[in-house]
Amino acid sequence: MSFVLLNAVERAAAALRRGEPVLVDGPDGSPVLILAAETATRTRLAALTGSGNPVHGVITHARAMTLKARLYTDGVVALDLGADDPLARLRTLADPTNDLASPLAGPFTALRQTLPEGYQAGVKLAKLAGLLPALAATGLSRDAAHTLEETQRLERVGAESIAAYDETAARSLKAVSQARVPLAGAEHTSIVAFRASDGGPEHLAFLIGDKDGNPPAPPGPVLARLHSECFTGDLVGSLKCDCGDQLRGAIRTIAEHGGGVLLYLAQEGRGIGLMNKLRAYQLQDQGFDTIEANERLGFDADERLFLPAATMLQILGFTSVRLLTNNPDKVAQLAAHGITVTERVHHAFPPNRHNAQYLQTKRVKAGHDL
Repeated sequence: MSFVLLNAVERAAAALRRGEPVLVDGPDGSPVLILAAETATRTRLAALTGSGNPVHGVITHARAMTLKARLYTDGVVALDLGADDPLARLRTLADPTNDLASPLAGPFTALRQTLPEGYQAGVKLAKLAGLLPALAATGLSRDAAHTLEETQRLERVGAESIAAYDETAARSLKAVSQARVPLAGAEHTSIVAFRASDGGPEHLAFLIGDKDGNPPAPPGPVLARLHSECFTGDLVGSLKCDCGDQLRGAIRTIAEHGGGVLLYLAQEGRGIGLMNKLRAYQLQDQGFDTIEANERLGFDADERLFLPAATMLQILGFTSVRLLTNNPDKVAQLAAHGITVTERVHHAFPPNRHNAQYLQTKRVKAGHDL
C-alpha cells in the first residue's frame, strides 16, 4: 500500500512540474483542481477558469505575511486572481524576487470563508515537486472531477496521501548498495546508499572506520553527523555558507576520533531544493537574511525532517549516537524518532566575509551553537 501511495504522490508532483493540472481529493472526498503557480501558463490557467467556479491564488501563511495579507484561514491563504491578468497576479503572489521592484502590487485581500481542504495539500504537493509553494486552484463537483480525470487523463491524488508522504517515504527506506570508498582524511570508509520504495532521491551513509580499518560497531553510542546536501557549498566551494567546511571537517573529525557515521541527506537548502535555494540567495542579495528569504518564498525557516536519518541509523543497527552538530533541533528530532543522543559534540568553523552574517543569523534566530 505504501508503494501505491508514494507513487501516486510522485506522479502528481511530476505533473505539476510539467505545468499540468492535478486533481486533489480532500479528506471528505471534495475534489479541487490545481496548477503550480511557477509552471502555470495562460492556456492552462484559462482552462481552470472554464470550470465555472472561482479560481484562487493559494499561498502559505509565510508568504501571505510578506504580502501583508491577513490570515483568516488555517494552513494556507486564498486570494482572488482578478480578471485583468490572472497569470501576472499569480506570479506576483508566488515569486518574491521582484517584490522590491514592484512595491505597490497590492493590496492583497484574503478570502475569509473556509477553504477546500485540498488547497493546503496542493501547496504541500508543490513543495514536494521542488516548486514555489503557491497554486492556482478551484473547487469542483465530484462529477466534474470524474469527467476531467477521464477525458484529460489527469493525475489524481488524495490529500491524506500527500500529508503522509514524508513519513511513508522515510519508513520505506532500504539499503540498496554498499562500496568501499577511501576519502581524503578517512581512508577506511564505506558508503551505503538508501532508497525509498518510490525510487525517490537517495540518501547516503558514510561508515568511517578507525585507523586499523575496523568499521563502527552497533548499537553505539557512535560519533555521528547528519549533513544535508549542499551543491553549492559541498561541491563547488561556495563561500556563502559553511556547509563544505562542516562536511569535510566532520569526515576528518570522525576519523580522528576512531570512526563513526556520517549521513548525507538529500534535503538541499534546508529542505526547499536547489532552485528555491538560489532564489533565496537572490533575496539575500537584496538585504534579507537566510531565514527571512525562506519565509518570503513561502517556506518555513527550516523544512527539513530527520526521520530519514533515524530510519537509516536503525537499519544500520545504531540506536545511540554522539551527535556532531551545532543545531539543537537535530538532537530533538532524532530523540523523537527513537535514537538516543548521549552527547551533542560541538561542530563549528570560522566565518569568512561572505558567510559571517549567515552564521550570525543561524546563531541568533535559529539557536545554533556557533
